[in-house]
Amino acid sequence: MSFDLRASAREEMIREGFDPDFSPSVEEQIKTIRTRSFTVAGNGVRDLRDRLWSSIDNQTSHDLDQVEFAERVDGGIRVLIGIADVDSEVPIRSPIDQHAASQTTTVYTPARIFPMLPLALSNGTTSLSPDSDRLAVVVEMLVANDGSILSSDVYRAAVRNRFQLVYDAIGPWLEGKAAPPPNVAAATELQAQLKLQDEAACNLREQRHRLGALDFDRIEAQPIMDDGEVRGIAARHANRATNLIEDFMIAANEVMAQRLTHAGLSIVRRVVKTPRRWPRIVQLAASYGMNLPAEPDSSALAAFLNRQKLIDELHYADLSLALVKLMGPGEYVLSRAGDPPQGHFALAAHDYTHSTAPNRRFADLVTQRLIKAELTKQPAPYFDGELDQIARNCTLKEDAARKVERTMGKRAAALAFRNRKGQSFNAVITGVSAKGVFVRVLNPPIEGRLMHGEREVDVGDKIRVTLLNTDPQRGYIDFER
Repeated sequence: MSFDLRASAREEMIREGFDPDFSPSVEEQIKTIRTRSFTVAGNGVRDLRDRLWSSIDNQTSHDLDQVEFAERVDGGIRVLIGIADVDSEVPIRSPIDQHAASQTTTVYTPARIFPMLPLALSNGTTSLSPDSDRLAVVVEMLVANDGSILSSDVYRAAVRNRFQLVYDAIGPWLEGKAAPPPNVAAATELQAQLKLQDEAACNLREQRHRLGALDFDRIEAQPIMDDGEVRGIAARHANRATNLIEDFMIAANEVMAQRLTHAGLSIVRRVVKTPRRWPRIVQLAASYGMNLPAEPDSSALAAFLNRQKLIDELHYADLSLALVKLMGPGEYVLSRAGDPPQGHFALAAHDYTHSTAPNRRFADLVTQRLIKAELTKQPAPYFDGELDQIARNCTLKEDAARKVERTMGKRAAALAFRNRKGQSFNAVITGVSAKGVFVRVLNPPIEGRLMHGEREVDVGDKIRVTLLNTDPQRGYIDFER
């Protein structure tokens, strides 16, 4: 029996409170955007189109939010991160902005993507697409050899993406496991540029780890689609290229937060408070022979993770998955001028916001508007009450988006595994609640419910399971111990 994954995704979006369709007023606004031509505006906009900008993203990504450039200078490496100036095309409180404010995020499902902004923008005029002139907000950082940021600046600029690169090709090349992709092999200057970016990113990462940032080894399930049908499930691993972009984005977000804080502006912060299940984390670490303090301590937890990665890298992903579940999700909060900053526990960051993906996250678009107001010394475009409501809605919708993506991931996995009943797999416990006990198979990485043998287990326990049944309609995958 066939199952319509695309129709199911749309139904799930509506069930979780999203509006997957754009209104006629949005369509009318798009028409006016399509008629505009690019100009390098005044008001302090620098012309940096001659730099060797490049982007690194997924193979299928068209909503490109960032481009990067680096150069070696006295004192370290100067890193420039160009962020798509979405605000220039989406006036505040316009129909498109109102839709984005209500949805707050792009939702990714195996069969269909539900964009926060119309594709004419996110994949078109506001995407930093290759060989296209675009406006950007640039975060500039001088990264020292020890990974500290010696100085930083934020300004507007015109940019031009010269090379659209992908993680799966650049990562193995940076790791020395593969030859460079053809477009990189043919550009000696680009090769040097990417290696310089990688050097700066590694320095930033090492500094964060010294400060107690946590290093998780994430493995994600990637449905293999063919003409709308699920053909299988593959494991997607982080690599040197994904780490490079992650390190740059974390640093850029910290610079943005610090700039706005020092200017005395209220902002929407992205925070991960102390882990909600720290006692279980302590218990889990003890089972590995490591004593953690009774009170949450990111440095101690980071030391435990680093030790385990050295001792048993093969199973480090299992431990990472358990700890991510025990940490709990992040949230958006209003931080008023003068408030002590609420930090990001996992990143060991005291000043942190979201700013680098305005095509797909509304919180980032809000931050962009705040920083542009600060750059021109204009009043903040939002009152504190508005920012508080935005933060709450972003958290609610992010939680809802996770539910949609998780449900659709389970439905895709159920379709891929419907002919594998009776097979056994290694698994790790990922959830224990009144709703039941949930496990994640390690290879390929799929989640389901433990129907039998669920007593006396907790998050992080490793067990062997057998596939009992799958139900694509309900997204159910059932296992027994």
